[in-house]
Amino acid sequence: MTARSRKPNGRSSIYLGKDGKWHGWVVMGVKDNGAPDRRHREGATEAEVTRKVRELEKLRDAGKTSKPGQRPTVEQWMTTYLETICARLVSTGKMAPRTLDDYRSKNRNWITPHLGKHRLDRILPEHLDKLYSAMADAGKAESHILKVHRIISRALEIAMRRDQVGRNVAKLVESPGVGDVEIEPLSRSEVHKILKAVEGRRNGVRWIVGLALGLRQGEALGLRWKYVDLDDQEVKIWWQVQRTKWEHGCGDPTACTKGKHTHPCPKECERHQHRDTCAPGCTKRGHVCPEIKNPCPKDCTRHASTCPKRQGGGLGFRRPKSKSKRAIPLPDELVPLLRAQREVVESESGHEDWEDHDLVFPRLDGRPIDPRHDWEEWKEILQEAGVRDVRVHDGRHTAGTLLVDMGVHVRVVMEVLGHSDIRVTQRYTHVATPMAREAAKRMGKALWG
Repeated sequence: MTARSRKPNGRSSIYLGKDGKWHGWVVMGVKDNGAPDRRHREGATEAEVTRKVRELEKLRDAGKTSKPGQRPTVEQWMTTYLETICARLVSTGKMAPRTLDDYRSKNRNWITPHLGKHRLDRILPEHLDKLYSAMADAGKAESHILKVHRIISRALEIAMRRDQVGRNVAKLVESPGVGDVEIEPLSRSEVHKILKAVEGRRNGVRWIVGLALGLRQGEALGLRWKYVDLDDQEVKIWWQVQRTKWEHGCGDPTACTKGKHTHPCPKECERHQHRDTCAPGCTKRGHVCPEIKNPCPKDCTRHASTCPKRQGGGLGFRRPKSKSKRAIPLPDELVPLLRAQREVVESESGHEDWEDHDLVFPRLDGRPIDPRHDWEEWKEILQEAGVRDVRVHDGRHTAGTLLVDMGVHVRVVMEVLGHSDIRVTQRYTHVATPMAREAAKRMGKALWG
């Protein structure tokens, strides 16, 4: 009697089981405990199981083996990705808190509602296409859709590195396109009107510095005297003011948020005038309308700002991204203005309620200026100067455009503004440089004498 031949170790096997179904087993690798990682497939026919086995072998040979065990859903993985992986990056300073807040918001509003129930390893490119189409139908901007796409792609990339999936399907989808955002900088005459309007205004130099150096709002509000060298005429942009969301410090966020699930009035609301919640003359945005209520989901744990034991939120200082950390030379005209600003701050620092944060542009009590109040002052200045309505950030665009217009090389503009990508700076090259104007004059002379 001859011995029955035995397949070598690690070879896939296919056989007809006692249950009448065909079964296949594929060795995909080794588990964490050293045991073979064998995956099972079954079907009604031998051909069906053979096809499934070959698909597994193809993934294994391509190095796309997924981790053994039940695959998480998209909702489960996004929770792990945001609350564990990204949260750790925030704690180490590698991710900004506001970035994580933005990720959470987009996941809560779009990713989980549309993709959350799919198993992570069974999500298809078509699922992403449907999500992006739904966002477009809802009137979301292309830039908003692109951000959601990048969040999904990054989350799947981390899942692939950790053997949760064999591929990143987001890379199989054409990235949502976003055209160049049209920049509408202030003209030189408009800038001169603004400079005139801020004369004599407390912290008026803040707007002059912002326009001259192209600072971001948080960089201007977080500027400290320690990093301003008036003798060598240099300022270091090493800190910025940023608002972070509050977190619940209580033991039961669900109970803490009970009765607080209301939403702000729509922008077009004029009926209620917010009369029950605001003091006379109040012009702040985002007030809660007492007559419009939209309940949150039952498991809502937001509204941490109203928690009596709230923690971790409010205004704070954080370092900018490494490529945004820079030293900028000061124009000669700014030096005497900053010296006068320092004298004003020193004279105000003797108040009893003064908190010393070494800020160049502090509040009357020494604390940092709220970006919302800064925004409101900017709107007042524009109105007083008779200048069209623009964003605070458009002052930064104005600085970049003026530098290019004066013939400064785009690489130098990139360094001054703290851009990490030259393509961002190249948006300012929409203006004609002095060399281009000279070239046009020479062409005119060549053609028409």
